[in-house]
Amino acid sequence: MRIHFIAIGGSAMHNLAIALHKKGYQVTGSDDAIFEPSQSRLDKYGLLPAKMGWDEARISSDLDAVILGMHALTDNPELLKAQEMGIKIYSYPEYIYEQTKDKLRVVIGGSHGKTTITSMILHVLNYYKKDFDYLVGAQLAGFDTMVKITNEAPLIVIEGDEYLASPIDRRPKFHLYKANLAVISGIAWDHINVFKTYADYTLQFELFIDTIVPGGKLVYCSADKDLEKIVKESKADVQKIGYEIPDHVVKNGISYLLPDETPLKVFGDHNLMNINAAKLICSELGIDYKQFDIAIGSFTGAAKRLELLRNSDETSVYKDFAHSPSKLKATVDAVKAQFPNRKLVACIELHTFSSLNKDFLVQYADTMATADTAIVYIDEKTFQHKRLEPFSKEDVQMAFKRADLLFFDNSERLKEYFYRVNFYRTNLLLMSSGNFGGVDLVNLARELNTVEQGI
Repeated sequence: MRIHFIAIGGSAMHNLAIALHKKGYQVTGSDDAIFEPSQSRLDKYGLLPAKMGWDEARISSDLDAVILGMHALTDNPELLKAQEMGIKIYSYPEYIYEQTKDKLRVVIGGSHGKTTITSMILHVLNYYKKDFDYLVGAQLAGFDTMVKITNEAPLIVIEGDEYLASPIDRRPKFHLYKANLAVISGIAWDHINVFKTYADYTLQFELFIDTIVPGGKLVYCSADKDLEKIVKESKADVQKIGYEIPDHVVKNGISYLLPDETPLKVFGDHNLMNINAAKLICSELGIDYKQFDIAIGSFTGAAKRLELLRNSDETSVYKDFAHSPSKLKATVDAVKAQFPNRKLVACIELHTFSSLNKDFLVQYADTMATADTAIVYIDEKTFQHKRLEPFSKEDVQMAFKRADLLFFDNSERLKEYFYRVNFYRTNLLLMSSGNFGGVDLVNLARELNTVEQGI
């Protein structure tokens, strides 16, 4: 099989390219720019394009298929040539289904927790040496790539994103996988550049339920009342299994699953609910609850999800991918609840198109209410790049409903602030899908002042 990737540098795209290369396919690709870690990974497998840019000469009649990434435009010369020649063009979720239509497909959907639930399932399956394929949205410890596709594995676990499949296929990705077992972790409005209203966004999850194979099973968070209503009203021929927070206790900053008091390396109500979703799916895959609890005790979390940068008796510094309102609130509340005797300084970088939209900003109301100090950072260049109207400090304070909220649009001034604060008996939570203007967060965490006053 000869496969060509248009926009091969994307996170999922380059991992799928590597997976097909490992499967023995002849893979080529193109892109106008490729960044790390995609560049090094493609280079390692001899898949890095010799030069950047688009060239219709790369499209020839001996190609079996073209896989089109979301980064490409509809007037891409390679895409136009493939269309003219009648070559089969897939989005990457379409091609994942094409490769796995004879397997059991487990699809994890939801506005938040998708990566973590998928990662938990993969961790437990790996712990018991099960044979499985996968597609996940983060690099996981013990896994070489984020996509694995083989002929032999009887099942695949897929993180099901609700964003669009490709520039020429405007369906959400998770509609294309046709799950046998599915999860919906919760619904909170996102991607407002595509789904203009909350009703339009929730409709995608209603339609997702309809894509589950008849007789399949849906595991869903029954604590989400909007989701509960959607599931109850669905006429799809699926078994519906609700979940909430499992029984647990917290001792000295560590959460324990009951009844056996299994110590966990992750914490927070949102992660505990993620554990219950993963447990229900794993039970469908032949791993009983006791076996699951044993395995999940060694799960350290997905990359950039409450990643511990510094830890001492009196101070912890976490980095997290949280950026949407629901993720932000869940993460802030989790850290505060886990360490009730410490103050919490929480800092969010607003970076995505949705979060920088003034009409959407009000969705962040009260999301940082439990933080002792709330900080919002926006790189001053971001508005220019995205051609959006900048926010003022007053805009942000009003939207978050915190008059004492601190606002920074310069990374150096943000760093200076952190260096002035004494973090003794205080945790720092840094949240972003960006990079805080290039700040070295590991070095920042290491250099913070944590000395007790008067010593």
